[in-house]
Amino acid sequence: METMIQSKILIVDDESSILKLLRTVLHKEGFLFIDTAKTGEQAILACQSTKYDLILLDVMLPKQSGFEICPWLRKTTDAPILFLTARMGDFDKLTGFAVGGDDYITKPFNPLEVIARVRAHLRRYHNTSTIPNMNRIHTFRTFQVDEYAGELRVHDLSVDCPAQVFQLLLFLCQNPNRVFSKKQLYEHVWGEQSFSDDNTIMVHIHRIRERIEPNPSEPVYLITARGLGYKLIRESND
Repeated sequence: METMIQSKILIVDDESSILKLLRTVLHKEGFLFIDTAKTGEQAILACQSTKYDLILLDVMLPKQSGFEICPWLRKTTDAPILFLTARMGDFDKLTGFAVGGDDYITKPFNPLEVIARVRAHLRRYHNTSTIPNMNRIHTFRTFQVDEYAGELRVHDLSVDCPAQVFQLLLFLCQNPNRVFSKKQLYEHVWGEQSFSDDNTIMVHIHRIRERIEPNPSEPVYLITARGLGYKLIRESND
């Protein structure tokens, strides 16, 4: 709990009322380290000078949208990025996940939902870097996942991996050769059954394949079990 309260959070929104509301709600829940930005440029500069544990990012920002600046933020942080948006279409959700986002909060939002999602993402983010090093390195022929370091290495080179993508890959590495449905993956990794979304899983599976597969369109590690779900193949000589 103490680690979570000490988390540094950045809120990016051009509406002063939204910034004030979110700051107030988070402060009441005990989060003390909260910064704000009203533009994408301010957000990028903030991330260059401060290591944040979570970012709440509005999609509809002036000059540059949240979708446009998210890839720039990903160059400096692997913290969970939660988009704030009034748009509910599948295309918008897919775009958000594709550019590096981890979750969606729709406006107008319930402050209790915001807190629930913030806590869930922070819990998983901090757990990635606090797991004891007890042979928790998952080695495959061409890639390696290090739980302790929170690192993905492909052909012995470190590969950028956003927090939620890493968490999904890590879960699959912990359970090789086992089929999981989309619903099971969402519940195990995201933790909130009521927020289940097939598109979320599909996009994150695609993002994992882009990183670990020799040819993402013809996967040999993270395969689809038609009609059942997905499984990560680990051969006996891996």
